[in-house]
Amino acid sequence: MGTEAHAHAQRAAQAAASLRASAVDAGGLALRKPTSNLFRDRRDNGRRRLDLSGLDHWIDFDAAAGWVDVEGMSTYEQLVAWTLPRGFMPAVVPQLKTITVGGAAAGVGIEATSFRQGLVHDTLREIEVLLPHGETVVCSPENEHSDLFFGFPNSYGTLGYALRLRVGTLATQPMVHVEHRVYQDGPAFFEAIGTQSRGDADFLDGVVFGARELVMSAGRFVRDAPWRSDYTFEKVYYQSLKTRADDYLTAQDYLWRWDTDWFWCSRNFGAQHPLVRRLLGRKHLNSRTYTRWMRLNSRWQLTQRVARWRGRYRESVIQDVDIPLERAAGFLRFLQSEIGILPIWVCPVRGELPGRRFPLYPLHAAPLYINFGFWDVIESALPLEPAHFNRMVEREVMRLGGIKSLYSDSFFTPEEFAGAYGQSEYEKLKARYDPQGRAPHLYDKCVRRV
Repeated sequence: MGTEAHAHAQRAAQAAASLRASAVDAGGLALRKPTSNLFRDRRDNGRRRLDLSGLDHWIDFDAAAGWVDVEGMSTYEQLVAWTLPRGFMPAVVPQLKTITVGGAAAGVGIEATSFRQGLVHDTLREIEVLLPHGETVVCSPENEHSDLFFGFPNSYGTLGYALRLRVGTLATQPMVHVEHRVYQDGPAFFEAIGTQSRGDADFLDGVVFGARELVMSAGRFVRDAPWRSDYTFEKVYYQSLKTRADDYLTAQDYLWRWDTDWFWCSRNFGAQHPLVRRLLGRKHLNSRTYTRWMRLNSRWQLTQRVARWRGRYRESVIQDVDIPLERAAGFLRFLQSEIGILPIWVCPVRGELPGRRFPLYPLHAAPLYINFGFWDVIESALPLEPAHFNRMVEREVMRLGGIKSLYSDSFFTPEEFAGAYGQSEYEKLKARYDPQGRAPHLYDKCVRRV
């Protein structure tokens, strides 16, 4: 056992011993984290919060076999900073720097390599899990805990916490050449994405700016570039998609291209104004800052109070959904006619491969899905029933054979949730790995928010 592996074993043993020694009521276990990329407010209910913050180190890597071992609380910012100078990267790097590797495995992680690599959990080789009663198990696709390996994604900590993950990797080059192509209708746009997904691009995503302005972006690693764009300070990346046909970014800047402005949501804080950007400075233009501001607003209800004073009714619609490619144009029409949020991030995702079925987040109806990310507040002059727009989205996603990420507010009935998220198999996992019910149930955590 190497030095880093030995140090990890000691940290993991200490975490397990701490959990075993603690008194936890039924459903009372939770993870203490300094930051969170969940967009659903939760009631504390006096839970026992487990501190795993020290488990944030890299452990080992095998360049030839294409994997890196990393602890679960390591952020992707930390992991990328370690891997890129060595000529490789995690096979899927979620968009925001503060997302942890364990969090992306227990939730759902996606980015522009997903059209070929799948979601974060599709790239995993092994997961070391601290179970709610304090036992540690190592699960892989082939061993006696393969049921937990495939059931861990989308379990959101209700089956345990990832202490160590073996993550698949890709070789890199210093630069990324990005080509932006504009389309004027949904069917042509999604047809182009389907065609490009079978090509030689390393990265593929897009943005819908309007009914007749849809931009597909394909990126390829290159060693050298005629210029380098910088979107970490004064320039805003998503705005460049409409004005440049070609662009070059360093590999690091490309991976974090969306973090500087939280895609485009920094506009809600005025942070895209040149003066505000200069006042904030490069150091504070990132998802950490905006997340902190969002939490403060949620706590103090500032924008909600202003809306009530103006006589307006607000509903937050923060959603990522995956729709089979052949139905993507129809779902876009629904978004444009019924929801009205723009821009919309679009990212193709490979469906499940034979023998790698993840029951809590099944993507087996199509070889390629389209992820739609849309995040904003909808205001109306008249009061509507609670979760009006979010429920519309959920019903349309289910009607089209898609699935919705659970990182934000969900409003499914128990029956809808059970059918969409493999709850019959989840109950078997819960009975085997959390028989005392120390961790909350998935429906309670993600829908009831307890």
